[in-house]
Amino acid sequence: MKNSTRITSRLLPLFVIAVMISCSNGRVQSSPAPGNAGFKVAILYPNGDGKTFDFDYYMTRHMPMVAGFIGENLQSYEIDKGISGRTATDRMPFLAVGYFYIRDLDEYNKAISQHRTEIIGDFKNYTNVQPVIQISEVTRVKNSKSR
Repeated sequence: MKNSTRITSRLLPLFVIAVMISCSNGRVQSSPAPGNAGFKVAILYPNGDGKTFDFDYYMTRHMPMVAGFIGENLQSYEIDKGISGRTATDRMPFLAVGYFYIRDLDEYNKAISQHRTEIIGDFKNYTNVQPVIQISEVTRVKNSKSR
């Protein structure tokens, strides 16, 4: 188990970088299909012993910087600040989660790969956590009560 944890902790940074620079795998369309809102990039910062996160820096400097790199392809972005787990007394599973809502996945990949050194280099200014990235295709769901 310890060797597995050691290998995982060594490979995780490489995985995150690989995901950031080559998210398209042929199964996800580069442009959203009709009826879809586009794509969402979720950047999750797992909580744990000794992990730190400067939310103010992330909100006022890091996310706006990355949003600028994404440019016109960016529809919007959001930031969640973790406060608890399932109940008020449960430890929050994530310190923070950032979201970028984008129109075109290929354009996103191009922008991030052009600026990956700056993005990754900025991590040290707000956290000691290796983020986990997930890219999702967002489907619009109409509220059954709206007409």
